[in-house]
Amino acid sequence: MYNWLQRVWYGEGWVYRLLLPLSGLYWLILYTRRFFYRVGLIGRHRAVVPVIIVGNITVGGTGKTPVTIWLAQELRARGFNPGIVSRGYGGSKSATSMRVDAASEPAVVGDEPVLIAKRTGCSVVVDSNRARATEMLADDGVDVIIADDGLQHYRLDRTYEICVIDGSRGLGNRQLIPAGPLRETIDRLCEVDQVLINGHLRQQVEELTVVEQNAIEFELAATEVARLNGSLTRSIDKFAGTTVHGVAAIGNPQRFFDQLRAHGMQVIEHAFPDHATLNRQDLRFGDDFEVLMTEKDAVKLSGISDDRYWQVPVELRMDAVEAGPWLEQIESRLRSEQENS
Repeated sequence: MYNWLQRVWYGEGWVYRLLLPLSGLYWLILYTRRFFYRVGLIGRHRAVVPVIIVGNITVGGTGKTPVTIWLAQELRARGFNPGIVSRGYGGSKSATSMRVDAASEPAVVGDEPVLIAKRTGCSVVVDSNRARATEMLADDGVDVIIADDGLQHYRLDRTYEICVIDGSRGLGNRQLIPAGPLRETIDRLCEVDQVLINGHLRQQVEELTVVEQNAIEFELAATEVARLNGSLTRSIDKFAGTTVHGVAAIGNPQRFFDQLRAHGMQVIEHAFPDHATLNRQDLRFGDDFEVLMTEKDAVKLSGISDDRYWQVPVELRMDAVEAGPWLEQIESRLRSEQENS
């Protein structure tokens, strides 16, 4: 069903029109919910420290977690002590607030929170009630909270909103769920403080809104790969000209496979649903080719001693000319709120 919807959302055709009545119902529910928050019929939670939201308006992955990691590192470099709150998708224990570190079990707390904790060293808390999770982070002494994938979590009041768009897929047919991939209408982009594009938007300029045209682009670059058993790290370009198995259980697996091909590899694709639990049996392909997977998937696998299994970390790269003023804007707003609290 999901694969069929992906073809409807991101392909060219008329089939989505059959689902427009359901999208109308979704819009009514969405509008009513936002109206209740706006007039105060549903209360908001204001954390004791500023909150930055990193989210998207489409179903599926856009690169929110790498942005969260990068932003936490940038804020720490500017003297802040950031903490991160996550829904904990893919975990079994997100009904209560739970602290996460690099040694936490992904099956319990989710794969992305473990990766965030591992890469940032920041305090990380998972909870389906992200407003409640902010209280635990405040107890840990953080002075700013980043909410990973919290754009539609309106109960949590926020100081700054960032929306991330996948450049390769854009906003699809630009229709609301289920006729299209949008969680919210496109005019929501006018309300956020900054829109980021993961890669380059493929649509023609005349098809884009002004907000999309003025968004800041970034790329997720892979330079090294590391064996899962920790025995070796090597340049990704060493794999050029080889055939590899590519494994990805992320929102847009094709982006990972294309990235490997960009480094000269022949890729046998193995796409799994986002946040899927992987085990060793899933990675037995009956040959001796190397197996490359995303860092997010690697955190779910432990005890693999075979030298053929590698993870591919990525680093977020953004034009310093564009990133500098934007980060200064965030810092200024955070300092101002801290002074007034």
